[in-house]
Amino acid sequence: MHQIVTKPVDSTRRWWVLAIVVAAQFMFGVDAFVVNVAIPTIAIELKATPAQIESVIAIYLIAYATLVVTGGRLGDIHGTKNVFLARVAGFTVTSLWCGLAQSGTELIVARLAQGATAALMVPQVLATLHLLFTDEARSRAFGIYGIVLGLAGAAGFLLGGLLVTIDLAHTGWRAVFFVNVPCGLVIAMAAWRIMPTVPRRPATKLDIKGSLVLFAGLLCLIGPLLFGHDFGWAPWLWAAMAGGGAILFAFVRLERAVARIGGMPLIDLTLLSDAAFLRGLGAAFFFFVANLSFYLVMTLFMQRGLKIAPLAAGLAFVPLALAFVVASRHSAARAKHRGTKVLIEGCALQIAGLAALAVAAIGVDAPTPLMLALVMIVFGYGQGLVMAPLSAAVLSTVKPVAAGSASGMYGTIAQIGNAAGVAAIGAVFFAVESLQSARAGFLVSLVLFASLIIICAAFLSWMRRASARS
Repeated sequence: MHQIVTKPVDSTRRWWVLAIVVAAQFMFGVDAFVVNVAIPTIAIELKATPAQIESVIAIYLIAYATLVVTGGRLGDIHGTKNVFLARVAGFTVTSLWCGLAQSGTELIVARLAQGATAALMVPQVLATLHLLFTDEARSRAFGIYGIVLGLAGAAGFLLGGLLVTIDLAHTGWRAVFFVNVPCGLVIAMAAWRIMPTVPRRPATKLDIKGSLVLFAGLLCLIGPLLFGHDFGWAPWLWAAMAGGGAILFAFVRLERAVARIGGMPLIDLTLLSDAAFLRGLGAAFFFFVANLSFYLVMTLFMQRGLKIAPLAAGLAFVPLALAFVVASRHSAARAKHRGTKVLIEGCALQIAGLAALAVAAIGVDAPTPLMLALVMIVFGYGQGLVMAPLSAAVLSTVKPVAAGSASGMYGTIAQIGNAAGVAAIGAVFFAVESLQSARAGFLVSLVLFASLIIICAAFLSWMRRASARS
């Protein structure tokens, strides 16, 4: 449920508000990708293990996934402006901490805190757009939001390579985190002056127990994947994963108990009976498992296997990101006429792009950044065709009263998929690299990516049949 703005915001001012909240979303998006380019340099300077390398990315996503629904609830209770300001400040401080980290372990802890503050900040962006754009300008506002998401990926890769290469003020990789500090301060000051104030709803209850249980379950489930290689896949790791599954099962029972006593559970339990929605979440999970992990493996292969410099590696992703933006614009119009067929076509294009990358890795001794960039355009365009309309397709059967909860579940599943992919496929890449080579690890990873996308397409077809019957 959205709050009502206490004072009307004129049409000129609300576009400034849009610029502010989208800038915050852009900063978050850049931070999710900029670290990928800097990871090999971070690993060398901090003497990080493969598990720590994966954890720097995955723990950020775990924290985000487990707290994003809570962030939306806090906005309901304390007002979107208040929560947005507090979390932008928190994101800025934790970014500074990441840049000052002196060990792999400290960086992981700092990234955990950074992901947590991002989870509480980002939900306020969409909530603010819902509040301010209720007329014909709504589609334009959300269109700008979608384009910014795509551009954040391109900027993240480019900025990461640039900052590591130029060694700004002799800070090296730390600059990729320090850059958030001035940006965060500017966004916070602008938001404090321009964002509209919304009423508080102190009577709303927050399901803190649910957040803690969900976080514990996911950490037990995904954590062993991160550190399994370092501990030789000891039996207790498998026991921890089984415990994580049990905790997540208990989480559902806890949510039912919260609902029975009149509380506000993290998830709307009626959604668990929506077959099309659940199948859509399955499609989203497998899509996102192959999402961020692709960029991690691609970066590691270029820098560790092909010895490509960080700046050149970052630039190689820019055409992919631009193709993603173009496909995002095209997919919205095509989805109106072709429905979920567009998403399945996008899956096919991604598989074609992965096959082309495999041919380049097998047939060319030393593929150049330009060659890889051109090949990745196909994958990027296919990914854009899927990601842009995927959320709308998954939510298509959800009743309006449950739209907020469903959106939160979708966002949570997406970030869980990203974290699981980084952990699992990253572990496979490092294992194969240690036994054979980075090229072999890359090829095995490509096969895994293709398999995941095929499963995603199968879930999309399954979802489509359920939607037709409802």
